[in-house]
Amino acid sequence: MPDRATRDAVAEAVSVEAARAAAGGKVPLPEQRAPGGSGTADPLVAELRRGGLLPWLVLHFLGDEPSYGNQLMERVGAATGGLLKVNPNTMYPLLRQLEGKGLIAGEWEHPERRSRRYYRLTDDGAVQRDTLAADLAPRLDAVARSVDLIRAELDR
Repeated sequence: MPDRATRDAVAEAVSVEAARAAAGGKVPLPEQRAPGGSGTADPLVAELRRGGLLPWLVLHFLGDEPSYGNQLMERVGAATGGLLKVNPNTMYPLLRQLEGKGLIAGEWEHPERRSRRYYRLTDDGAVQRDTLAADLAPRLDAVARSVDLIRAELDR
C-alpha cells in the first residue's frame, strides 16, 4: 500500500474529470450527491457529524420515549430539516455501539420472533446525552455563526 505522501501526490496529479473517467463515471460530482449523505462535501454538515450530532440526537430522542431504528432515522431527518440523512448502515451499528456501552437498552417487540427492536435510554445514557450536548453546543454555535456570515454575504 502506498504511503500517505504518495497517495496525496497522486490525488493532486489527477484531475477530477480523469478520476471520474477512470472510475467509469461512477463517482458522483459533489452537486449530484444527496445533501447530508455519507461522504458529504458540505463542510457544515461534516462539522456537525464530527461534533457528535447523531449520537446526541439518538440519545435525546430515546429520552422522550422508546423507539426503533427506522423511526429514529425519520426523526433525525425531520429534526434537521432533511440536512442530515441517516441510512441503516449508519444507524444500526450506532445503536449496537450505544447498547454495548450501556447507554441504551434494546428489547424485541415480540421476543419469540425478530420484529422491531425498541431502544430506551439508560441512566448512563442520560448522563452521556448531557455531556454530548455540552460538547456539541460550541460546534452548533460555530455553524450558526458561519451560516449568519454566509447570509450576510448573500444579502450584500
